[in-house]
Amino acid sequence: MKVTSFFFTLSLGALAFAHGSLETHSNVMDLSSQPKWDRTIGKGIPALVEFYAPWCGHCKNLAPKWEQLADAFKHAQDKVIIAKVDADGEGKSLGQKFEVKGYPTLKWFDADGTLVGDYEGGREVEDMVQYITGKTGAKSNIKAPVSKVASLTVDNFHPIALDKTKNVLVTFTAPWCGHCKTLKPIYEKVAEYFKDEEDCILANMDADASHNKPIAMMYNVASYPTIKFFGKGGENKENPMTYTGGRSEQALVDFLNKKCGTQRAIGGRLNDLAGRLPSLDEIAQKFIDATTTLRTTLLEEATTLGNDAKGYIRVMEKIVKSNEYVTKELKRLESILAKGTLGPKKLDEIKTKFNILSAFVKKEAPEKLSRAEDEL
Repeated sequence: MKVTSFFFTLSLGALAFAHGSLETHSNVMDLSSQPKWDRTIGKGIPALVEFYAPWCGHCKNLAPKWEQLADAFKHAQDKVIIAKVDADGEGKSLGQKFEVKGYPTLKWFDADGTLVGDYEGGREVEDMVQYITGKTGAKSNIKAPVSKVASLTVDNFHPIALDKTKNVLVTFTAPWCGHCKTLKPIYEKVAEYFKDEEDCILANMDADASHNKPIAMMYNVASYPTIKFFGKGGENKENPMTYTGGRSEQALVDFLNKKCGTQRAIGGRLNDLAGRLPSLDEIAQKFIDATTTLRTTLLEEATTLGNDAKGYIRVMEKIVKSNEYVTKELKRLESILAKGTLGPKKLDEIKTKFNILSAFVKKEAPEKLSRAEDEL
């Protein structure tokens, strides 16, 4: 009987666990009851509190992230409290007291229990981690990626987006918007690709946050995400272009290259056109098989084309000394680029040199290519 009882108890336990009825330890403090709230809030530690309803779909989506957030600050519970209140159940009176109108609502309370206001930032774990660290100085035990996307609010919109010396692409989004959530990781990657382009800024504004809505209205943001390009110059800032292109990495990279005058590729490196100019490419092709006299003439022609010709001129001078220079140098630089162990700026420099060297590789004339194809 004892053995049977043991297995029966074990089976019930397994069944209960499978249906999620067995509680597991959580670092999220449940402050739904008034006594728990009174014993915790205002006792010297600030808190970020989620007011939720059990039936709310958005709350269910947030729940695992809320647990991750609490786990991230498990070691810093003397600096910040991550809590929840069932504002449609036991904590209904608390929800009414703090004027909770929808679910989930996130609110920040100071160490003395004063309600500072609603948290209206992004609802990914890294967004909330950055917010808490900014408020308390507490570091999380997870390494949140540092975003290269500038975060805009009503306070910093003008200094960043309307800077006449910068090209600025702005996504106007809302935390609950599905299309915005899909775009976010793509946009983050593109921002990373352009991080070394000082004149090309990627930014985002939560246009659904109450304090940011005046800016959204000013630029006729009626749906999410709305993407606008604030180009250099006064007129471009007053009447930004609405971006209606594709939302893939390649589409955004191509758009920014065209508008910002850059030559970035997917991944962040320079593309094959960086450092190249058609007029100099034409001189390079002539230079390959030119006589000594013609080479002198071509060098003189290149010097009249300004600073853009410096890289081409250096290659011409090297070729005069050794006809094998281009082949050997291309192989060396290709090896360095493949390893990718140098810093971004150095790799950009090497990629530009590689591109210019490639202009001195003899290209088959179209007629010869056609003849070769006919023979095949």
